[in-house]
Amino acid sequence: MGNVVRVILLCFTYVPTCPNTSPSRLFVFATQSHPAHHCCEFSSPARIDCQSIPIIMSASASPAAAVAKEQLKYSKGLAGVIAGESAISTVGKEGYGLMYRGYTIVDLAKNCIFEEVAYLLIYGSLPTEAELEAYIEKIAQYRHLPVALKCALELIPKTAHPMNVMLAASSLLGTLRPENPADHSQQQTLADSLIGSFGPILLYWYWYAFHGKRIDTTQRGDSGRPDTIARNFMRLLHNNDTEPEDIYVKSIDISLILYAEHGFAASTFACRVTTSTQSDFYSAISTAIGTLRGNLHGGANEAAMELLARFNTPDEAEAGVRAMTAKKQLVMGFGHRIYRKGDPRSDIIKACSRELTKTKTGKPQLFKISERIEHYMMTEKKIFPNLDFYAASAYHQCGVPTDFFTPIFVIARTAGWAAHIIEQRASNKLFRPNQIYTGPEKKEFVPLKQRVSAGNNATMMKSKL
Repeated sequence: MGNVVRVILLCFTYVPTCPNTSPSRLFVFATQSHPAHHCCEFSSPARIDCQSIPIIMSASASPAAAVAKEQLKYSKGLAGVIAGESAISTVGKEGYGLMYRGYTIVDLAKNCIFEEVAYLLIYGSLPTEAELEAYIEKIAQYRHLPVALKCALELIPKTAHPMNVMLAASSLLGTLRPENPADHSQQQTLADSLIGSFGPILLYWYWYAFHGKRIDTTQRGDSGRPDTIARNFMRLLHNNDTEPEDIYVKSIDISLILYAEHGFAASTFACRVTTSTQSDFYSAISTAIGTLRGNLHGGANEAAMELLARFNTPDEAEAGVRAMTAKKQLVMGFGHRIYRKGDPRSDIIKACSRELTKTKTGKPQLFKISERIEHYMMTEKKIFPNLDFYAASAYHQCGVPTDFFTPIFVIARTAGWAAHIIEQRASNKLFRPNQIYTGPEKKEFVPLKQRVSAGNNATMMKSKL
């Protein structure tokens, strides 16, 4: 092996077809005289699942590179890849289920308020009655926003997307209430502070940017007791000195529970990647917020509402969606990477949306349009709705602006993100996957004065204008 050049260590698993046969080793290596020859030790016929046995090969020889590209297990978008262990939730168990720390999402949505679920995720168990009362009071303390934060919010124009407001606020709080990088003893309190602050942050900015009003984010009802997060959100959203109606509060509360946690979803995985670098709590949350904004993740509920708003009747909706699918266009709010038999959260939020049609702000026609689209997608395309689809009509009937749908998602998922930050820190390993290089082979360097334009001048000039 002394003449192996530029070796790269790869990982393969040799899986024998005979159950009693031990795995053997496959080595691929390149030498100066015989690039990319194979040296194999097989004890029986087998298939190879490229996972965990070392392979040595040349980095400079293109045949070896071709072998690597063929043999390495590559999953675009990390689909089906197991990236870690977690005790926080199960997603898609038996193709359908969702549990938070062993409790089914159906039981939690039926029997809990969001604060109970946040406590479960962050502290590991459901709170007692006394613990819940103290927790609600603790979270309410963080509705008092720092003066510096309010000044910054007042500088953000109304043209800003609310998700960027949330992102900016998260980063700023990291300077106003910084985490000691050497001391994680307050990480649960940091989580509680963000969960308690995000709703008031959004609505303080909204009222100042759109109406020029500085609202009191700490206001309570006539009872003097602290509001739950859902009730506080509805109180500040309308800011009209009236008590929010229970049906709206309940719908927001249930949606927070449903959105609170969902395994290694894109934003959570991004959050854990940031955490794995030993960065601070706020940076991990900010990473997650930026990731959540995209339409293929958290922004899907906003995109679903924009879809529903195009149609005036169920017939029009079916025709429109039929045309979209004929053109291979995405219908937002449908399908899921993990679930195979349906999203268990969808029926729960759909029931909320149905009940909201009976209120003074209810939109029965909007619900019928939603059902027609669901029927078409289920019967014709065999694709089920996910949480985002009926969350859109539920939020709309609660009077929530469409741009606020994903920020509500932030409030809820901060509990899940926090749980993952804590778990990642407890058993950390830096995330550093490999890649398949698809660029050019080695080139001869060209001195500056000898270079010929590659035709990028026009593009550069346009970018400067």
